[in-house]
Amino acid sequence: MSVLSGKKVLLGISGGIAAYKTTYLVRLLIKAGAHVQVIMTPASKDFVTPLSLSTLSKNPVYSSFFATEDHHNTEDAQPNQEQRWNNHVELGLWADIMLIAPATANTLSKMANGICDNLLIATYLSAKCPVYFAPAMDLDMYQHPTTVASFRSLQQFGITIIPAETGELASGLSGEGRMAEPEHIVAFLEADLESKLPLKGKKILITAGPTYEAIDPVRFIGNHSSGKMGFDIANSAAALGATVFLVAGPTTLQVKQPSIQVINVTSAQQMYDACHVYFEQVDVAIAAAAVADYRPKTVATQKIKKAADNLVIELEKTKDILASLGAIKKKQFLIGFALETENEIENAKAKIQKKNLDLIVLNSLQDLGAGFKQLTNKVTFIDKNYTIEPMALKSKEAVAEDILNKVIDHFR
Repeated sequence: MSVLSGKKVLLGISGGIAAYKTTYLVRLLIKAGAHVQVIMTPASKDFVTPLSLSTLSKNPVYSSFFATEDHHNTEDAQPNQEQRWNNHVELGLWADIMLIAPATANTLSKMANGICDNLLIATYLSAKCPVYFAPAMDLDMYQHPTTVASFRSLQQFGITIIPAETGELASGLSGEGRMAEPEHIVAFLEADLESKLPLKGKKILITAGPTYEAIDPVRFIGNHSSGKMGFDIANSAAALGATVFLVAGPTTLQVKQPSIQVINVTSAQQMYDACHVYFEQVDVAIAAAAVADYRPKTVATQKIKKAADNLVIELEKTKDILASLGAIKKKQFLIGFALETENEIENAKAKIQKKNLDLIVLNSLQDLGAGFKQLTNKVTFIDKNYTIEPMALKSKEAVAEDILNKVIDHFR
């Protein structure tokens, strides 16, 4: 999955011949999973049509501060002109990424000097997201001192240049100044975004879901965990650049990030073994699974028949996965979960010390909207210094982000 998947990309197109390539660029961004909105300078419409870009992006194309729309007036059956304000501030704040391609010498000069005479520049000045530009102009223009000064100023502002390529130019000359090909622009964006991901280079072990402890070939002891919390943490960690090993108990869930390595297990012993295979090589371990505390001491080889009125099953403790990892941890940042029904804070603090944790995520079944089989969760963070941080009820995706922000803070 591309790092651009789900990103909101605002594409600004200025008036150069390379604008004809933006239809391919929009198509590639959409294929990478991005949501695309297009802003055109008035001059760029001489080279590519708004209709083509609107069709490909599946969004309206903006080129002026006001858009005139025709509305049918049923009383007099005459068209009625109504003007709509295109809000450059909203467009700028909407974007996760702003890309200006092609960026002509004229547009670059306006960007560098704050000359705000069209919707594209106004939106650029309002954008809070990372901004990239792909210059496109003839060789002499590209090398002119004023253009070089624009490049320098924009880079000092923190704007990223996607270097022009060398090749045949519209003038018939050959040299530097040709806009990077659309596939190269997308590859540049992906590589640059990946290099800036906060968990890039980190390896994270995550457990998720329940464990099933066999009674006989048909029956088992289990719990109501769906695994959603652990899967959401895994998906979010991978999106932030981490290499993720997800040890998952029985669940119907599927990961959204194909880079995640899923290790499917059934029992607590299998989860214990898998965690110890990967723990030594990871930087972080997050134990979100609901592991059975007990298992049948003896597993029947055949299905137990319903004969007697009572059935007694002798149970024995399973190995404590989290405690075993805490006992051998070296550099790892170790996070555990605690699902409590009483004395929540005291029990969670005891687990931090007993299991050598750096952070515990406390769930209480007393909180409405928290616990198993819920789309939401309400947690309290307690760190190894016993600092308590209660959080509001949130979606499990948002809770996953909060947990990973703790991880990011740890490595800063």
